[in-house]
Amino acid sequence: MARILLVDDEHNIRLMVSLALRHVGHEVETASDGVEAIEKFADGRSWDLVLLDQRMPGPQGLDVLQAMRRTDPNCRVIIITAYGTVDLAREAMTLGARDLLRKPFTTDMLRGVVSAALSESSGAPAPVIAVNGYRVRPAHSIEETTSGVRMTFSVSTPSQTIETCAVEVRHDVADQAQAHAVRHAQRAFERPADLWRIIGEELLANYLWQNADLPVNRLLCADELTSAMRRRLDAVAPERVSAQEAHHA
Repeated sequence: MARILLVDDEHNIRLMVSLALRHVGHEVETASDGVEAIEKFADGRSWDLVLLDQRMPGPQGLDVLQAMRRTDPNCRVIIITAYGTVDLAREAMTLGARDLLRKPFTTDMLRGVVSAALSESSGAPAPVIAVNGYRVRPAHSIEETTSGVRMTFSVSTPSQTIETCAVEVRHDVADQAQAHAVRHAQRAFERPADLWRIIGEELLANYLWQNADLPVNRLLCADELTSAMRRRLDAVAPERVSAQEAHHA
């Protein structure tokens, strides 16, 4: 079993998580803040996994994550938070986190996330997003329907099964997203598939973040342009424009 470093400023959380993981055979050591965590982490070679709270006195979780990654670029870290969003999950993944676990969580959720992180090969392709033990892979099919466009995603669950989940984007939602992108970046998406993919990924990621479960009938419908979708479009538009300008320069 694994040797795990648990970092959280709340005594009750440290106790509950430690008991839950020790019950299934893991060895757990704790730290109450980021400074103690970095000290105990040392060169990283003693740990198979780090469970790291985001909001703590002193250095925050993402700051501690960066310090650990500088010492050991291959360390496995799961960020735990009661205040996060999918935006935070993307930032954490960019900095090298393996997953983001939302508080409050059950012991089954905790063990599933830990199992998923420990089982994942270090050379495995990076998922689109990883939240609550679910890993979303890029859409592997896009097809027209009578009302819009349906994308099919593969999702790895905390129990390491692979499930198929579809997201349908209505044509009017795609039109609203295109208009938003034009207002924000003064450019339209040249490939509509890119627009659908962004909306589909965001909708599925937010559902998994909020529910820690796959949708009923493995189908989600994008019937409105949410604030989360707008933020995601805003985040990728500057990169897209920059790439286009570089291409035409």
